[in-house]
Amino acid sequence: MKELPNPTFDLSPIALPRGLLHRSFTQPNSFTNETTKRNVIEVSWAKHQDEIREAQQLRYQVFGQEMGARLPETVPGHDIDVFDDYCEHLLVRDAASQLVIGTYRVLTPAQAKRIGGTYSDTEFDLTRLRDLRTRMVELGRSCVHPDHRHGGVILALWGALFEFMARNQLDIMIGCASIPMLHNGMVSGDAAASLWRHLQMQDRNMASIEFHVRPRLPLPIEELDATLDVEAPALIKGYLRLGAKILGAPAWDPDFNTADLPMMMRVKDLPHRYSKHFLGA
Repeated sequence: MKELPNPTFDLSPIALPRGLLHRSFTQPNSFTNETTKRNVIEVSWAKHQDEIREAQQLRYQVFGQEMGARLPETVPGHDIDVFDDYCEHLLVRDAASQLVIGTYRVLTPAQAKRIGGTYSDTEFDLTRLRDLRTRMVELGRSCVHPDHRHGGVILALWGALFEFMARNQLDIMIGCASIPMLHNGMVSGDAAASLWRHLQMQDRNMASIEFHVRPRLPLPIEELDATLDVEAPALIKGYLRLGAKILGAPAWDPDFNTADLPMMMRVKDLPHRYSKHFLGA
């Protein structure tokens, strides 16, 4: 088993090193009528290459097989890109089976500097965020196994992420939140255009214009039907409840069959009820 190097990003004196966080959670099993039975999930940071491969397998299952994304065949059955070697990988496991059922990858400011930017930079012109980069963590490749999408897994991931931010004295998260292009069984941008129009009309969802970014390959909103009644994906609704803001119009990602919204979350904007839950503040 290949041991990963120690983290190379700047850490505070109480920083959380790779693999140190191991926490168990109990969550109701939504797939059984026996309410006395509970699932136990474990959260940790990947510390071996084999553990990252498990996360990449889950990503391939969700993005490639479920969503139909076109993924490079670097390793068959795995979703791998050039950013993976620079990221920390957060894992949620089912305690009984030890299978990875949820994951996020985290690109810290120092590692983003090493690779020359973030994944979001490939989809958006982030010039207006340049003064934030020393405090800005990028979250990406979030996914949960289809049998475990009952809320507990994503809450466990978020809890670990906010603890990571607090321990390392970082206060801004950015990332691309994906809107599937598949609607009513067909690949179409109409649903994404409609959702963008709906979210844009609510001022509380939008960041200040000083932080707005521009997509490199814009979703062609003006050519699409933006009048559909479409519900936002659960992850986007969750981000907005946590105080995240949308940074501008979506980019079109043809490889992943998605329209990607640029989003930013500042820890100080976390509503009190969530701050108390995640940070004890």
